[in-house]
Amino acid sequence: MSAELFTADEINRFQQDGFLIVEGLFSQEEVTLLGQIGRADLAMQQATFSRADGEGGAVKLSVENELHDDIYGAIARSQRVVDRMEALLGDEVYHYHHKMIQKEAKVGGAWAWHQDYGYWYNNGCLFPDMGSCMIAVDRATRENGCLQVLKGSHLMGRINHGPVGDQTGADPERVEAACERFELVYCTLEPGSAVLFHANLLHRSDQNKSEHPRWGFICCYNTRHNDPYKESRHPRYTPLTKCDDAEVLTVGRAQWEQLQSHPSV
Repeated sequence: MSAELFTADEINRFQQDGFLIVEGLFSQEEVTLLGQIGRADLAMQQATFSRADGEGGAVKLSVENELHDDIYGAIARSQRVVDRMEALLGDEVYHYHHKMIQKEAKVGGAWAWHQDYGYWYNNGCLFPDMGSCMIAVDRATRENGCLQVLKGSHLMGRINHGPVGDQTGADPERVEAACERFELVYCTLEPGSAVLFHANLLHRSDQNKSEHPRWGFICCYNTRHNDPYKESRHPRYTPLTKCDDAEVLTVGRAQWEQLQSHPSV
């Protein structure tokens, strides 16, 4: 665990605000490879599904519980991500799952206000000691539906969730009250930058009505002490073997080469 990755002030801000933005967490080459591979990855596209947003749009995403020897696994195991999540959550973390949000230009749907723990609570996780690292694959702007958060809303605790279109959203009455009391922050990001956020932080995003796609790669982690008490769609605790940060480029270059040589792989 590497608390030195953050200053005491940054850790305090995460505890108070529920999120922290890290600029340039991944290099231009790394994030370009991630985007190229994701868009050429037929296996990912076959696993992609949509969630209607209740506003006439739909969000496309793919979710994976297992880590493989590919760029997604290298990022999810990378020391620069895992060490930071451990520093912020205060314990050893393990890979809960990862996903690619595919918000395409003009048609990408919205996400309703929700907390990730609003879902994960039902998976047998007793505590909200969980979090995510969302890496911008494309530039994330207000116009193309960047992540929006209510600063400090994680301190409210878990809110009841229910259906919103094909999605599950937080209780609208509570959300309305929270919107009056907490600052709304638009998490605009350059490609390769990331936002790390607590599982109880209220967040959403608008539809993408712009000419520019907004893909984001999200690595989700649970803490060791929060090992779920029952089986669910996401895994229970297994030790996570971290990999050297250099593996992201090494694995990414090899995977991109393979995809170019064998497009059907």
